[in-house]
Amino acid sequence: MKTSTFLAAVSALAGTAAAESMAKLRELKIDTWARQQEVGAFDIDRYQPTAATSCVNGKAGEYQCSNVDLKGFLRHQDMGSSTRKGNDIWGWTAPNGREFAAVGQTDGTAFVELLSDGSLVYLGRLPTQTTSSSWRDMKVIGNHVYIGSEASNHGLQVFDLTKLLTISPSSPKVFSTSSDLTAIYKGFGSSHNIVAHEETNMIYAVGTAASAGCRGGLFMVNVTNPASPVKAGCLSAGGYVHDAQCVIYKGPDTRYTAKEICFNFNEDTLDIVDVTSKSNPTTLSSKTYTGASYTHQGWLVDSSMKYLLLDDELDEYYGAGKAANKKTTTYIVDISSLTAPVFSGLYQSPATSIDHNQYVVNGLSYQSNYGSGLRIVDVSSIPSKPDGSGLKQVGFFDCYPEDDSYGGRAEFTGSWSVYPFFKSGYVLLNSIERGVFSLKYTGADAAFSSE
Repeated sequence: MKTSTFLAAVSALAGTAAAESMAKLRELKIDTWARQQEVGAFDIDRYQPTAATSCVNGKAGEYQCSNVDLKGFLRHQDMGSSTRKGNDIWGWTAPNGREFAAVGQTDGTAFVELLSDGSLVYLGRLPTQTTSSSWRDMKVIGNHVYIGSEASNHGLQVFDLTKLLTISPSSPKVFSTSSDLTAIYKGFGSSHNIVAHEETNMIYAVGTAASAGCRGGLFMVNVTNPASPVKAGCLSAGGYVHDAQCVIYKGPDTRYTAKEICFNFNEDTLDIVDVTSKSNPTTLSSKTYTGASYTHQGWLVDSSMKYLLLDDELDEYYGAGKAANKKTTTYIVDISSLTAPVFSGLYQSPATSIDHNQYVVNGLSYQSNYGSGLRIVDVSSIPSKPDGSGLKQVGFFDCYPEDDSYGGRAEFTGSWSVYPFFKSGYVLLNSIERGVFSLKYTGADAAFSSE
C-alpha cells in the first residue's frame, strides 16, 4: 500500500478496515490453497472429464447456470500440469482465424485450440522458466504471448504462437524454455501481472520485485521487436500497481486526447497516469473509496471512456463498506475528468463471492468471480444511470459446486480469470482447481450498447 495514501485512506474510511498489501493478500490465498491441498482438491483424477452440456433448468451437469452452455472442458491434468492448479488465461486469434488460448498453471502455460463447435484440444505447454508459482500472467500482442510469474527470477517469456499452427493434438509438444522462446527478457525477475497495450507495442509488468527498482509500479518494456524487448521506462511514484488497463485516450477530457493513459489499480486507489512519455510518466489523479480493502482490477465500460468498472478483492472477504453482505461488489467510476474521477455508484451481484477479473465486450461485463464462477452483467445502462441502478445479471456459469449448499462463500476458490474476446463468441474460463471451461452465452445482447 502506498504510504502517501495511507493517512488519507484512514481519514476517509473512518470505521472501516484500511486496505491490505499484496503480501497480506498472498498470505490469505496461500493459506486457502494449502487447506484445499490437504483435502485433495488438486489430486489427480479428482475431477472427471465433462462433455458439452446445455444449461437446462438452471443446471449444466453438476454446474449451476443461467443462459450459459458448457461447450468444452479440459482438466489441468489433461493439459500436462503436474501441479494441477490454474491461474490466468488469455486468447490469440491466428491470422487465418483459428482461435487459441494460453492457459496459466502454477507449473507453466498450456496451449489449447478452440474448435468451431466450442470444444477444446490440448496442443502443448511451455514450462515455467524457473520454479512453480501460484501467480502466472500472460497477454498477447500480435503473434506473441508474453508470460510473467511471481516465481523467483522468472523474467518475461516471449513465445511465438504461430508455432501452434502445425501441431497435431495427437502429438502435443512440451516446448523448451530456451530454444523454443523468441526471447527471455531478464530486466526484471518476478512480476505479478502483465499488462499489454497493443496499439503502442508496450508491455507493462506490474508488481515486480524490489530488485527491479520500480517499487512494483509500471515496468515498461517496448516489444516492437519481440526478439529484443527493451526497457522503456518505469513509474515508481505511486508504488505497487496490481493491474492496469492502458489506452490511447479518446474520452471527454480533451486535455489528454491521443495521449497514452493507464488506469492503475493500486491496492487502495485508482491511479490515472499519463505514460505518453516513458521517461517522464505523470500521475493525473489518485482516488480511494469507502470500503477500499484491496483495489484489484477493472475495465473501461465502453469506447467513450467516460466510465470505468473497478473490483476490490478483499471488500467481500472482510465485509467492508457496501460489501458488508459479502455479495460481489463492482464499483462504477466516472472518469470524465482524468484529474478528478468520481465514484458514482456500484452494483452488487445476487451471489456471495469475491470478485477477481472482469472485461467488458459490447455492453456486457464478463466477470470471473472466484466461487460463483462466470457472471455476465449488462452494464450498458451506466451512461444514463451512473449510480448502477440499471445494471443486471443476464447469465452465469458456476464452476465451483463445492460451495453451492452454503449459498456461496467469500473465499479464494473457483475461477481465476475469463477471456471473452473471441469473434466466435465462445468464452473461456480458467478455474483454480478443475481446468479450462469453454462456454457460450445464449442470452440477449446488452439492452443498449455504445460500442
